[in-house]
Amino acid sequence: MKNKALFLSFLVMMSTCLLAQKQYTVQSPNQKITVIVNTGERLSYAVTHENTVVLTESPIAMTLDNGTVLGAPAKVEFVENASADNTIKTPLYKRNTIADRYNELVLVFQGNYSVTFRAYDEGVAYRFVTEFPTTIKVASETADFNFSEDHNAWIPYVNARPGEGDFIDQQFFNSFENTYTFTPLSKMEPERLAFLPVLVALNDGKKALITEADLEAFPGLYLRNEHGKNGFTAVHAGYPKVEEQGGHNNLQYIVKERWPYIAKVEGNRTFPWRCIVISENDKDLADSDLVFCLASPCRIKDITWIKPGKVAWDWWNNWSLYGVPFKAGINNDTYKYYIDFASRYGIEYVILDEGWAVNKQADLFQVVPEIDLVELVNYGKERNVGIVLWAGYAAIDRDMEHVCQHYSEMGVKGFKVDFMDRDDQKVVEFYYRMAAMAAKYHLFIDFHGAYKPTGLSHTYPNVLNYEGVYGLEQAKWDNEGDLVGNEVTIPFIRMAAGPFDYTQGAMNNAQRNSFSANWGEPMSQGTRCRQLAEYVIFESPFNMLCDSPSNYLKEDECTQFIASVPTTWDETVVLDGKVGEYLVIARKKGYKWYIGAITNWEERDLELDLTPLKGGAKSGKIFRDGPNANRVAKDYVCEQIQVMGNKVKFHLAKGGGAVMVW
Repeated sequence: MKNKALFLSFLVMMSTCLLAQKQYTVQSPNQKITVIVNTGERLSYAVTHENTVVLTESPIAMTLDNGTVLGAPAKVEFVENASADNTIKTPLYKRNTIADRYNELVLVFQGNYSVTFRAYDEGVAYRFVTEFPTTIKVASETADFNFSEDHNAWIPYVNARPGEGDFIDQQFFNSFENTYTFTPLSKMEPERLAFLPVLVALNDGKKALITEADLEAFPGLYLRNEHGKNGFTAVHAGYPKVEEQGGHNNLQYIVKERWPYIAKVEGNRTFPWRCIVISENDKDLADSDLVFCLASPCRIKDITWIKPGKVAWDWWNNWSLYGVPFKAGINNDTYKYYIDFASRYGIEYVILDEGWAVNKQADLFQVVPEIDLVELVNYGKERNVGIVLWAGYAAIDRDMEHVCQHYSEMGVKGFKVDFMDRDDQKVVEFYYRMAAMAAKYHLFIDFHGAYKPTGLSHTYPNVLNYEGVYGLEQAKWDNEGDLVGNEVTIPFIRMAAGPFDYTQGAMNNAQRNSFSANWGEPMSQGTRCRQLAEYVIFESPFNMLCDSPSNYLKEDECTQFIASVPTTWDETVVLDGKVGEYLVIARKKGYKWYIGAITNWEERDLELDLTPLKGGAKSGKIFRDGPNANRVAKDYVCEQIQVMGNKVKFHLAKGGGAVMVW
């Protein structure tokens, strides 16, 4: 009754607004979602999902530096309605095709601009479009998200504390990595910014996830609640005026001063989509395609050269080899050992992380004397293992084409580009330049020190992965962080925006009471089977094996399984899940289904109905937590199981997991 009363109150409010404003609507194809757009003195919109209020009247506008405000007043010249029912082929994604189905409302306003609203079955989006003949400067953007009640939300605050100067401005320099604070909207810290995506719990068990898509030549969106209201206002970084090279090992550009506008852009253009994924069930959040659909189409004519895969990684395990006849470290003997390990298990790549180029020079042509890259590339080629190089932002940006051409001709396969730690317009433009230049020379990219994905992997499929997540690297130094709780939260929030490089695969596993952060010999929180399951749970086309080859060689059964798991998929089905508690995902490649399950720090018994998974066998292989996994996290059982009547049961230990192939 309460929710119905709220909905009726919402309708009365919107009817009152209609007396003074013109109103337009667009509905999703399944007619569950309705977007109500009000024009007049100001432009605003509201959203419902059946009888559930998603957003109440929320103003939107764009203010130019000459004082022109797009959206206030909002005088409509004409209206266009359209529908689409397309299929997007996605060979490097979590499914091989996507249904791009929506209804669209375009309001064309006096003043050379329009606003497009789209309603999909899984959410809504809007964007500004301008048709000015010359360059424009955008002073600010109004993008409010107002809710009917003081809902709870999962807030990823920028991880910063006040220093000297403007605290809001200081927060624009960050790594986009933090856990989620679960809080009522009104209790948000007023001086802190939240980066996207942000998740809000609505009535009726529904959720609204706020993010953006097709972010090009425009700064990224942050959210703030400075007045204790039931909602958010948009905040953007100003356009950089003065930058100085510095930061981590002289590999970053630090903004010292900003212009009083957020973007300087072509006047005839589309702006980023502001989008809201709306879910009836939590599990739907972990399988959203909305950001990918909204991104600009692929700009690479031939993508057959792009090869996703797994990579043996050095930095997390601190080059900690043992039982070898050489001193391990950043040298050719060590990397040949990594290459031999990768070749043995069919792992496609080995990465040389930070250290192969001379420190603090920000020059990718100054290679340390202990490394012979040509020798390593050729050694890997003979063993069917590609070499990937880590590169700091300032180092690769200073001579991007020369770097890409040189290392492509050498035979390097891609770059892990790190430490941008910003998303103002200049850095967003760097992502596109980097993606395009890498594609020109048939190189793929893994962005670290990165903001969340906004669909760039659709536009440039050679962008295989992103960080922008509180990942397993935190286990090297953070004794207080709850990685297990984080791992059953990020698939519903961060992964809804796109893939992430969480860097799982630890062989040294610990329960909560025995975990200790360790830089040189790190461990994971939770069980061994949890680490295995995360290769299925987490969307990651370029997927790290974080631990030492020496540890993997001791755990041959687990290593063989990790190496066998695909990194792109033909089909994905989320079977069950609840934010912060547990998740079960099934993914198909060829004729095989892979099913991964993880839980929080609570033990859990699951019974899965495999009926939605067509084409599976009657038996399968499962890795599950062993009888002592609550005490010894490495304890696991690997066995064949029979699937009777499309049902399968298994038990998850505390911080546990399970993974099955059938």
